[in-house]
Amino acid sequence: MCLYFCLKAQAIVHKDMRTTNWNLIGLRYEEQYKPLQWRSIFPKELKAINNKVIELPGYIIPTKVGNKFSAFMLSIVPIESCPFCGSGDVPSMVEVKMISPITWTDKAIKIRGKLIINDSGDTRSEFFLIDAIQL
Repeated sequence: MCLYFCLKAQAIVHKDMRTTNWNLIGLRYEEQYKPLQWRSIFPKELKAINNKVIELPGYIIPTKVGNKFSAFMLSIVPIESCPFCGSGDVPSMVEVKMISPITWTDKAIKIRGKLIINDSGDTRSEFFLIDAIQL
């Protein structure tokens, strides 16, 4: 089954969603080991947009079953791109909390919200976009 999706994903061509904000979120960062936990160390360029309202284009990656979502993951690549196939890394993603639910689409969307970097070391997402609206 993965072979089918992997082959199909290789044929998918999608619009490049890279923006300055995505490039900052996608920056490589170090992980620091502390007893019983790993903690990410974020670069200063990324910390500069923490708690700031930013815009991000991307694709909805549902985290539950449904057609309307107030919370979901926003990815730089569409769900059909199968991030586990071929070469590359898991794509950049941000956990989104919308002010109002939006309907799922496989097309790219653009949203605006306040970026929160989760540097607590817990197991939640490392990036949140809260109080988001669709543009």
